[in-house]
Amino acid sequence: MNFRRGRRTEDVEINLIPLIDVMLVIIIFLMLTTTYSKFSGLEINLPTAAAPAAKSVPNEIDVIVTAAGDVVVNRVPVSSREPAAIADALRRARPQSEKEPVVIINADAKTPHQAVIDVMQAAQAADLPQITFATQASQN
Repeated sequence: MNFRRGRRTEDVEINLIPLIDVMLVIIIFLMLTTTYSKFSGLEINLPTAAAPAAKSVPNEIDVIVTAAGDVVVNRVPVSSREPAAIADALRRARPQSEKEPVVIINADAKTPHQAVIDVMQAAQAADLPQITFATQASQN
């Protein structure tokens, strides 16, 4: 047996190179998987005009749907709530112009949803694809 009294111990050294490599891999992974929020950096100020409104004959068909579901086309009540009767009233109210008229639906807030859908179906059946809804600005 060989017992050495003067045993030499090797110096302990910490190797930082593998630690730095692992940290760089983690940073690269985080950079690739992070989602960045996209913020619009453009502020656009649109021009305003103060010209008076043009006085022309509107190419519109005004449809009012009451809270009870009754339909009025250009201030003429429709006899039935059926889409076919509403489509006939829309065809009669269609202005004789080259431009496609716009159907404006004014529905009460408490109007049944089905009544508004019936008006939309009637407009489609009357070959009036341009439909818009009238709204009221909130009173804050």
